[in-house]
Amino acid sequence: MMAVTAISIDNLLPAFPAIQAQFAVADPNSLQLLIYVYMIGFGIAQIGYGPLSDSYGRRRILLLSLSVYVAGSCLAMVAPTFGWLLAARVIQGIGAAGGRVLSTAIVRDRFAGREMASVMSLVMMVFLIVPMIAPAIGGAMLMLGSWHYVFVSMLILAGVLVVWFSARMPETLHPQYRRAFSLRAVSQAVALTLRNRVAVGYATALGLLSGCIMGYVGSAQQVFDTGLYHLGSLFPLAFGLVAGAMGAATLVNARLVRRLGMRPLSHVGLILFVGVAVVQVVVGLAYQGHPPLWMFLCVLALNQFLISFAMPNFNALALQPLGEIAGTASSFLGFYTTILGALCGYLIGQAFDGTVLPIGIGYAVLGALALLVVAWTERGRLFRGGVSG
Repeated sequence: MMAVTAISIDNLLPAFPAIQAQFAVADPNSLQLLIYVYMIGFGIAQIGYGPLSDSYGRRRILLLSLSVYVAGSCLAMVAPTFGWLLAARVIQGIGAAGGRVLSTAIVRDRFAGREMASVMSLVMMVFLIVPMIAPAIGGAMLMLGSWHYVFVSMLILAGVLVVWFSARMPETLHPQYRRAFSLRAVSQAVALTLRNRVAVGYATALGLLSGCIMGYVGSAQQVFDTGLYHLGSLFPLAFGLVAGAMGAATLVNARLVRRLGMRPLSHVGLILFVGVAVVQVVVGLAYQGHPPLWMFLCVLALNQFLISFAMPNFNALALQPLGEIAGTASSFLGFYTTILGALCGYLIGQAFDGTVLPIGIGYAVLGALALLVVAWTERGRLFRGGVSG
């Protein structure tokens, strides 16, 4: 289900020029809204899926969310205007939000501690590996004749998931954790989440790091294709190489976290990420914002590799103390981290000026803020392990 989110974002990137031409979009930066409005719908909708799944079960609500996603995909396929397409993307995001909330809630239903972090890394690996092939799929759909076919590929994936989950997915919510759906129960669960220093702190750090990813994804097509390096049909290859670094890191993290623990591994990864982000800015300044492609790819891939040791573990650490309200907690924290990440990413993406400097500066600033938040969360005691982290 996490693949739906990844493919819905990255599959569309190669279609930006065709969409710009059809709807006569004057400012290329406006095309980034196709990513950010999706993420806004994706973020806001998460606030409802968790409480609903805590009451009615994970399976039923997951299938409902897939139905909403299918509706959004169909509307996008027949969009007569750019505004219509943006509205359809919001609906797609609302539908895909169920997968984000419920996949993490299902993991929390079944696992805890370092084992949960290991499984979460494998889930995240799917989310990160899909971008390796999603732009290529989008490019292949364009070769069929129209950007509309990109949404056909999304529709096919959603259909496969509906059939698969209908036939194979069991209910994972334990009967004793089922909660009556009411505003009072939801507000109590949210209040419990907000009072937890670890949950709020790691969710905030995760949101800031998500802003780095969203800023890069939002401007990737311009950086690699139309605005800077002009790779054309090789854009999916460059994008896939960077995504491959993230996928490799999550696989390594899944193996190491059981032995080293979530906190030591994620804290080291975050500190190194900030250091490399500073190098990324220095490299950009040294070449007036236009470093050689190979150099930019190497530094960017290294930073994406390092960020992948922090994000899955931060997600697990935020949910770790909230097992009894896993659905609502995953929902609220997902809403918070997604909106924070989308807003930060939007600022980075809209700052694109034909150079790589906005990405590097965004990584350095958001990474440093995330490190400060983690230090506050842990009261200055970084790297400490333990049974639960």
